[in-house]
Amino acid sequence: MNRRLTLVSSVAGAVLVALDGTVLTVAQPSLQRALHASYAQVQWTSTAYLVAVASLLVFAGRLGDRYGQRRMFALGMLGFGAASAGVGLAPTIGWVIGLRAAQGVFGALLQPATLGMLRAAFPPDRLAMPLAIRTGAIGLAAAAGPLLGGALVNGLGWQAVFFLSVLPAVGLGLTALVLPDPGHAPTSHTPLDLPGALLLAVTLACLVRTLTALPASGTAVAAGLAVAAFAAATFVRHERRATSPLLPPDVIRSPAVGSALAVLVAASASLFGALFVETYVLQRELGLDPFQSALRSLPLAVLMVGSAPLCPVLLRRLGARRTTATATALLALGVLVLSAATGALAQGCAFALLGAGFGTVMVAATHVVVRQARVAVAGVAGGLQQTALNIGPVLGVAAGTALMGAGPRTALLVLAAVAATAVPAARALPGPGVASITHTPDEQVRSGIPARR
Repeated sequence: MNRRLTLVSSVAGAVLVALDGTVLTVAQPSLQRALHASYAQVQWTSTAYLVAVASLLVFAGRLGDRYGQRRMFALGMLGFGAASAGVGLAPTIGWVIGLRAAQGVFGALLQPATLGMLRAAFPPDRLAMPLAIRTGAIGLAAAAGPLLGGALVNGLGWQAVFFLSVLPAVGLGLTALVLPDPGHAPTSHTPLDLPGALLLAVTLACLVRTLTALPASGTAVAAGLAVAAFAAATFVRHERRATSPLLPPDVIRSPAVGSALAVLVAASASLFGALFVETYVLQRELGLDPFQSALRSLPLAVLMVGSAPLCPVLLRRLGARRTTATATALLALGVLVLSAATGALAQGCAFALLGAGFGTVMVAATHVVVRQARVAVAGVAGGLQQTALNIGPVLGVAAGTALMGAGPRTALLVLAAVAATAVPAARALPGPGVASITHTPDEQVRSGIPARR
């Protein structure tokens, strides 16, 4: 696919996934009534998707590196659209949960591919703006999702929020399937590390399932975390001995990539944990309805969309290190202001800081992760970035849940401290004028750099 179509496909894929999550939240009460489901069953419509997608993202990225990012994107899109249609036609809550898990599998296939395709299509020095457009579109989708979902549920029923994504997903999937992809040649000779993929999937699935089940009994939490820790230790041992590890050494041993992933986890944990806590403040303590709460938090989406296009300019002038450190400090300040805010103006300012900080962090840290990777392992890099953005919110909401007993202010102060930990972590990121990748021969030729022989 050409660069413009690649960018459109990447943005559309990310937007569809973002919309799916936000509109589902609005549709869940109606779904519960229509299918006579329990609260726990309705929660599983989210948990089943999250466990499936989080556990498979890195392996899906490796599949894209081996068979081609376009193919994985097409398969993911077509499957996502089919599963969405299935959910809309599901007769019972059990079918909804099972099909949501299937959506997670296909979502895992398409999400790393959206970043891998960008890495293959754009030279490293022109990658920041496509990532900024993608981030801004995600912010816009997150803001529009509740409003769109509410309108669809009120007018057409809960099924409409799932039918919404069917035609775009199928159309984009078929387009990606039939058009040539000159930007990336699949590396079919690369062996797949199936034991490593299984161990990582077990680790992430146990971690996500345990955290999303909070509050739960101490025994259940301890058992889930113990299994996750054992699987993680076994995975690390396996990867050190594997001849073709799931995680390429040149990616995971990079201080810049490790720092960027840590920043993404901390920033997303702080943001989504704060939003979880503040929802209770707005609706229970201040007595606002969901629509009024959404309006109160609107500056977050506005500033997230507005800050993303400015990030490439900051990256050129300040470098990833200073840009990311400043943005995470803004995010921490926003959560801190939110902890003391009671009026609409103060809360609006706090949400604006959150949007400006997180939108910039998303672009800057993602730029480091994706640009650092060679084109041949861009899918794994995209999978790692997506995994960080799935694990972070789960950790943040779990922390918010655990701390709510001490009061919303205490919970928000702790979450502000979580965001602040990303400021020193950003020190390992590249400064201005520092190249963050080693150019492959084909990229050296395209950019005019003499290829080494």
